[in-house]
Amino acid sequence: MLTGKQRRHLRALGHHLEPVVLVGKEGISQALVESAKVALETHELVKVRFAVVLGSNAGGRHELAEELAEACGAELAGVLGRTALVYKRRKKDPKLKLPKE
Repeated sequence: MLTGKQRRHLRALGHHLEPVVLVGKEGISQALVESAKVALETHELVKVRFAVVLGSNAGGRHELAEELAEACGAELAGVLGRTALVYKRRKKDPKLKLPKE
């Protein structure tokens, strides 16, 4: 579980990243989850772009982002607009250092 300070740190690091994973109108599929897992193993911090916001409620993208993070075994660092940041620490040779609690 990430603390608020760690989430802020990850959001600052992810600000200049380009989206690596794109979620289309089909939503979260198994192929998308596998692609996101590969991207997380490579980068640790991944920006996800939602091409289509499902429905008019703002909760749709938050729910999708949480669902994707859970399916990948990762943590959701934040959601802003149609973009989400997902973090998963590498098991071998992690490159991102998180602040302590």
